[in-house]
Amino acid sequence: MIRVKICGITNLNDALAAISAGADALGFVFYKKSPRFIEPKEAKEICQKLPPFIERVGLFVNCSASFVNDVCKESLLSLAQIHFEANEEFYQELEVKYLRVVRAKTKEDVESFSDEYRIVDAFVEGYGGEGKRLNIEWFRDVDRSKIVLAGGLNPENVKEVKDLGFYGVDVSSGVEKERGIKDHDKIYRFIRAVKG
Repeated sequence: MIRVKICGITNLNDALAAISAGADALGFVFYKKSPRFIEPKEAKEICQKLPPFIERVGLFVNCSASFVNDVCKESLLSLAQIHFEANEEFYQELEVKYLRVVRAKTKEDVESFSDEYRIVDAFVEGYGGEGKRLNIEWFRDVDRSKIVLAGGLNPENVKEVKDLGFYGVDVSSGVEKERGIKDHDKIYRFIRAVKG
């Protein structure tokens, strides 16, 4: 069964709506330039009220490993999503489980880190959340079982990828009514389109 992550959660109401619709993971953005930015303290208040077995993911851009470690601990997160090109030393310093994000510009990029679970997103200057789609043809001959597909997905087009064998899908702007605020009906329709 394909997993669904709803990213850019900024309030408890949206978090609970996503979970009740069937989301497997929630994403919290700790990048100050994002309209979906949340303070660690606020993320913690949401995470304390979540039911068990929900993955709590922090999205990080251009920061130190110690910042990632501190925020994940403070906010009760279970996973760090590393949304920038970091060196191996950075990853060695992480004390939390992590997912790399491959910001794909070419077909070759989607095969980066193919031995590990990763998010593959469309390259955009602003680090995601802009609804830019990847060319699905790029994945045609690739093992998709460890890929979480992100970028430009919404309740209407996610049906096209649900049977392609991706580990999961990740959506943010595609289920919003305005930046940082989710549309609960769109979340429900997105998850129903993926999971039937």
